[in-house]
Amino acid sequence: MLQSYDTHPKMEEKQISLIRQLSVAERISRLRSLSQTIIQLSRRAVLRVNPKLSKHELQCKLVAHHYGNDLADRFHKYLNRRTT
Repeated sequence: MLQSYDTHPKMEEKQISLIRQLSVAERISRLRSLSQTIIQLSRRAVLRVNPKLSKHELQCKLVAHHYGNDLADRFHKYLNRRTT
C-alpha cells in the first residue's frame, strides 16, 4: 500500500525496499537523525520569527507549538523553579 502523494509509486516501493533491508539499529539511527533535524529546523523557524527570545522562552515556545499551551505552561513553571 502506497502512502505518499508526492512520490512516484515505483520510487516509493524502492525506498520501502531499501528501508526494509536496514537493521533495526540502522532504522533507529536514521529515525533519531531525522528527529534531530526536525527539532533543529523548528528551533530555527521560531528564532527567525522571534530573534530576541531567551533560551527558556524558545524552549517554551517550541513545547507550546508541538505539545500545546497546557504543557508549555507547566514546562515554564518547571524551568522557573529549577533556575531559582
